[in-house]
Amino acid sequence: MAGMFSYESSEVDWCEDNYRHSETVVEYFNTMSNIIFFVVAPIMLYLLHPYARERNLAVHLVWIMMIFVGLFSMYFHMTLSLMGQMLDELSILWVIAIGYSLWFPRRHFPFFVKDRSSFSWMVLGVTVITTVSSFVKPVANAYALNCFAIHVVYSLIIEMRSCTNTKALRLVRQAIGLWVLAIACWISDRFGCSFWQKINFCYLHGFWHILIVIATAYGTSLLSYLDAHYEIPYSQPALQYWPCDNWDLGLPYVVLKGPNKAQKCY
Repeated sequence: MAGMFSYESSEVDWCEDNYRHSETVVEYFNTMSNIIFFVVAPIMLYLLHPYARERNLAVHLVWIMMIFVGLFSMYFHMTLSLMGQMLDELSILWVIAIGYSLWFPRRHFPFFVKDRSSFSWMVLGVTVITTVSSFVKPVANAYALNCFAIHVVYSLIIEMRSCTNTKALRLVRQAIGLWVLAIACWISDRFGCSFWQKINFCYLHGFWHILIVIATAYGTSLLSYLDAHYEIPYSQPALQYWPCDNWDLGLPYVVLKGPNKAQKCY
């Protein structure tokens, strides 16, 4: 067990040169690029609060967990320890699971699931089993992450087919574009390292961190908008961008232009 905490006990070693900029930090740029999590997460917590207050305060768990993703990813790249790898991957799994249980469309629930509470418990059970299994067989993490992510993307594509909101359609294109670019950085760093080492540019995994945080902001805002549209339509949800909505560029978030629950009762 102690070996799991040892430096470089993980079998994963990214393209960045080890100990190049510090004697105590294995991958310096990959470690420091995680600061983006601690910048974007508090902003998104603030921007999405009106929606979360009206819909479900559990929405905040997604971005609270994203802070832990940044923390564990920083620890992993600082040490390249097996425990760091496990914490990094499992925190991502829990972010996806929380978002899945909160935003997966009700009409796409399996026939044996009657409400969102039951669906959330089912997702929680699968996630707990996967978490425990990953300590026995760490490769299970990758399969669980891929299964969740692929199903979410598929369901989102189905949902967007009936969407007519131009801002939402633009947002989904932006989110997918950022996600594809982030994945390209991840794959290129993992499997094209020899090329990047030749030109002395071994920092694509750090750019993955930056791009995936922004892509997550776009994705969660889109899912929040769709959820509000179906679950609390009286709130008249709309999409805006921070810091300037006129640009249609920045961090997207949901605004509720209709009455809140208290006003709706009168």
